[in-house]
Amino acid sequence: MTTVELTRFTVAPEQTEALLAARPRMLADFRADRAGFLGAELVRLPGGEWLDIVRWRTPEDFAASRAKGANLPGIGAFFAAIGSLVSAEEGTVE
Repeated sequence: MTTVELTRFTVAPEQTEALLAARPRMLADFRADRAGFLGAELVRLPGGEWLDIVRWRTPEDFAASRAKGANLPGIGAFFAAIGSLVSAEEGTVE
């Protein structure tokens, strides 16, 4: 079963361009450095919130990615544009 990471966060309006500019580099870094990364969708929600939906092959792949944090420049640039974390959940696709 595929593991899904659901992360909701806020972005200040003046950081929106930086977030969107960093997204392709973040995804490239994930593809190069994160075993089990299957893909991601970024959803803009009302009120300055965003939802990042990231798919992983296994829960272990997701855990290993979390342990690495912002270890590459593209990932760090994306994370730096985030204002605050609203929620983070993990689930499985049945």
